[in-house]
Formats: sequence, structure tokens, C-alpha cells
Amino acid sequence: MASEASARDFVSLGMFIIDEFSFADENGNPTEKTQAAQIGGGGTYASIGARIWVPPSSLGMIIDRGNDFPADIQEALDSYGPDMWLYRDNPDRSTTRAINSYRGEFRGFDYLTPRIRITPRDLAGTKLARARIIHFICSPSRALAIMSEVKQDPDWRPITVYEPIPDRCVPEELSALTEVLPDISVLSPNADEALSLLSMPLPPTKELVEEACRRFLDIGVGPNGTGAVVIRSGAMGACVAQRGQALVWVDAYWNGPESSDKVVDVTGAGNSFLGGLGAGLVLANGDVSEATLYATVSASFTIEQEGLPRLTRMKDASGAEVELWNGDSPKRRLEELQDRLRTRKGTK
Repeated sequence: MASEASARDFVSLGMFIIDEFSFADENGNPTEKTQAAQIGGGGTYASIGARIWVPPSSLGMIIDRGNDFPADIQEALDSYGPDMWLYRDNPDRSTTRAINSYRGEFRGFDYLTPRIRITPRDLAGTKLARARIIHFICSPSRALAIMSEVKQDPDWRPITVYEPIPDRCVPEELSALTEVLPDISVLSPNADEALSLLSMPLPPTKELVEEACRRFLDIGVGPNGTGAVVIRSGAMGACVAQRGQALVWVDAYWNGPESSDKVVDVTGAGNSFLGGLGAGLVLANGDVSEATLYATVSASFTIEQEGLPRLTRMKDASGAEVELWNGDSPKRRLEELQDRLRTRKGTK
């Protein structure tokens, strides 16, 4: 088992999936568009969102690798740093796959193979054991089971970043959510999900999002209400709420008409946002508002293309190696966001 000193900063319990695609018009007739299978899964996107900020040795996730694991996908994963992945090989089954079916503007999603869920118990005795921060994507009911497993290790008290799964963000799950929230450090649904859980009207507005934040805080997030709510609100940005503090809005990095050509595909943006948030909590010493800036930058790289952002390396003027994502510096984007926030507050 990993010692406290060697524990990873961030581990996602989300899944790895190989995404496949089909395209049809509004009437269901196949189109000529094709797209190769690509890396998917909420856990994968969250891990890359964290990887943008921290080295492979500081994070990780489990990948269930079947007997059909493609060489090009293996090579792509290795390019981000092999140490961040913990493979469980099973020669008797295929890798988890899903089909993304596009019919006009509508997107359907179905698993082609059985899912293999990852639980805190799976981390025990591995290099990912007793991570400082864990991220999970699931229903409130399953979040209760996850936290029950975490509590079975009395020496492990991780920061918990909880991302409710979209199709279970319904009023019927609010009682389970209320039960698990005292064990959650950061609750982060998107705006539609938050309003749906609370039986509030759609579409989202800033006023509705702020009211949802207050309602979640009133329920009680974290031990003795010390947790935070971060509602991801697309082009409006993200709203950060903590008891005893003013609400903070963090702008989306790409916003406004001039940025429209930068938003190519928002798939995985919320997951990578929360990976960036986890890394930001480490780098900003637990400051949730500051960590949300890191999260926003991670999401900005994810939406610029179909699939994961591209990592390259170069030497700076001093000869030190610098990592670039989609040819740009995360640090530069972070500083730009910090500058925007200071300007809005009138402190610049």
C-alpha cells in the first residue's frame, strides 16, 4: 500500500471507455461522415484535466484493458505519462466500449460491452492507494456506497470531488444526495443538473444558479458545512459557493462571439474541469475559488478539438523542458484568467 508520503494527489474512480461513433441525418439515414474510435470515459478526461497541471506521478486512474486494446490508443495514453495509468489486464474480455449515435443534432449513448465499475476498494494495495483527492462520477445513491468504502479505512480521509451523473440528477435522488453531502468536499453538477435535482425551473440563468448554490449550502456540504459547491454553467462560467463567503463567478476561458470557433466539442469538458479543480486544490493550497481557475483552463483545452488535448514538449530560453497543450501554455491561460478576475473586482 502507498505510504502517506508517496500517495498520489489526485485519483479518479471514473471509467476508461473506447468511444465509437455513428452518424445519421434527422430521418435516421446514415451519412457519409465517419470518425475513428477514440479514447473516452469520464475518468480519463478528469485525469487528463489534472495532468495538464501536475506530473504523471502525482495522479492516476485504473484502466481495465481487454484483449482488444488498440495499439494506437495505448500509444496515445503513454504519451501523457505511463505512470499515471494502472492497468488491470483481462485476456478473457474486451475493453469497455460505447457507441455515440448522432441523429441530426441529437446524440445517443449506449454501452456496447458490460461496464466494470471502479470502487475505492480497488485502489487498496496499489500505487493509487490512499490518494489525497478522489473524484467520482455516479448517482447520489452510489456515492453513498463509495463513501462507505472510504470510511472503512480509518487512516484515509481524502478530499472528495463529486460529479453527479447526468441521468440521475433527478428530484428522486435528492434525499440520497442530502445523506452523502456531509462527506463531500466539493459538489459539482452542471447548471441543468443542479436545477433538476432541486426541482427548479430551466433554462439556467445566473440568478437561478446562485439560488441553487445557496440551497445546496443550506442542505450542508462537507463536515459541518465546510465544503464547497461549484456549479459548472457553460458559457456563463462557473459559480463557486462556500458558507460565510460571497459567491464567486469564474468566466469560461473561451466566451463571447470571438471565441466561437475555438469551441469544437464539449464532450468531456466537465470531467476535465474537475480534474483541473483537483490539481488546483493541490497547487492553490485548498483555495476552491483559485482551484476553479485551474479547472477552467483544463476545460478550455478539452473543448478545442474532438477527443483529448495534445501534449507537446519544448525547451524554454533557459533550456528547461516546458509542456504545451494544444501548442499553448496552461500557466499563460491561468494568468489571463486571474487578470480578468482582478479587473472585474476592480483591484487592478
